[in-house]
Amino acid sequence: MGQGNSLPFDEVDGFTAEEVVRLEKRFRKLDLDGSRTLSVGEFLSVPELKENPLVNRVVSVFDADNSGEVDFKEFVKGLAMFAVKTEGLDQKQKKLRFMFNIYDIDNDGYISNGELFQVLEMMVGTNLKDTQLQQIVDKTILQLDKDEDGKISYEEFCAIVAPTKEAEDDVTNALTLDIPKI
Repeated sequence: MGQGNSLPFDEVDGFTAEEVVRLEKRFRKLDLDGSRTLSVGEFLSVPELKENPLVNRVVSVFDADNSGEVDFKEFVKGLAMFAVKTEGLDQKQKKLRFMFNIYDIDNDGYISNGELFQVLEMMVGTNLKDTQLQQIVDKTILQLDKDEDGKISYEEFCAIVAPTKEAEDDVTNALTLDIPKI
């Protein structure tokens, strides 16, 4: 595997050694500038991601060291959350935490009114006026904020996104994807 970017196979939860080798080849193809890291722009070179308004947020969540770019370890660990089809509670919690972190921009453990506005604005673009979007955000916060502290905690988020085992299975299954052979 690549110098300095390689992962010991025992560190890759959910991927076989063969899959890690394929992921590394894909990673190198995406690494257009040869920096051994992926920028948002390099992620956007993937046609399926080009139009996704949340790519910046996904890259931020993958970027565990907050360097602004994703190295191979971060890439594989991020993909493992979606690609691994395990039934374990731990894996489902990781997927729910990932979803929560998309909205928790400042990583303080809560989704504030402003953060929810920003993420929804990324998703709807110019299809809604700011006042309309703010009304949706305010209503959502009111509905989800059970302890009335003005923000949504991870527990409040999970209670709505996956209130039952069946709903949790549906959500995490919807977040699961097959990594194509490269």
